Amino acid sequence: MNKNERVFCKNNIDYSLYLVTDRTILKEKNLEKAIEEAILGGVTLVQLREKDIDTRNLFEISKKVKKITDRYNIPLIINDRIDVALAVDAGGVHVGQSDMPADVVRKIIGDEKIVGVSVGNLKEAKDAKKQGADYLGVGAIFSTSTKKDAKSVSLDELIKIRANVEIPIVAIGGINQYNVNNLKNTNIDGISVISAILGRENVKKAAEELKGVLKEF
Repeated sequence: MNKNERVFCKNNIDYSLYLVTDRTILKEKNLEKAIEEAILGGVTLVQLREKDIDTRNLFEISKKVKKITDRYNIPLIINDRIDVALAVDAGGVHVGQSDMPADVVRKIIGDEKIVGVSVGNLKEAKDAKKQGADYLGVGAIFSTSTKKDAKSVSLDELIKIRANVEIPIVAIGGINQYNVNNLKNTNIDGISVISAILGRENVKKAAEELKGVLKEF
């Protein structure tokens, strides 16, 4: 594959099963192997989220992960770090409300890459879309141990956002195989999970189970 070749079309992304990484819950599992197993189980998008490592380590990990995601034609999204995303030619960047605004991110990374934004209410969702976001991560829908400062978002608010914002919406926060059916009638484009896949002993099977539930939506 040519170094500059895009392995996916930005306007045709499958957001259905969006994996966010967190090495603290992997225990003895290898990150790259776990990501590959998750993809083989049905994950359609991967976000590398590493808050507590230095830039060099993040860069090296990102390169290794991108080799895997490229192999399966899966976009790699880097959380927050625009510099690292550009350095490894990742598929895009995901930012939160306290990070750089989406319109500034867009100017830096260009039109071909994906910009995702975390939002918690309708105003934030509308603002993110106006600023050029390609998709929204809406949450936290359920309580989550991986992001303790996340504010709760009701299902009613999620439905309201879906009704008023046309870009793809991914529900985030505490979603697992036991509560995912609560999202069945929200018309969202996908779910974002961490522990529900990476925290399970059999990563591939966990992804397959979630994928099976999503197919019933």
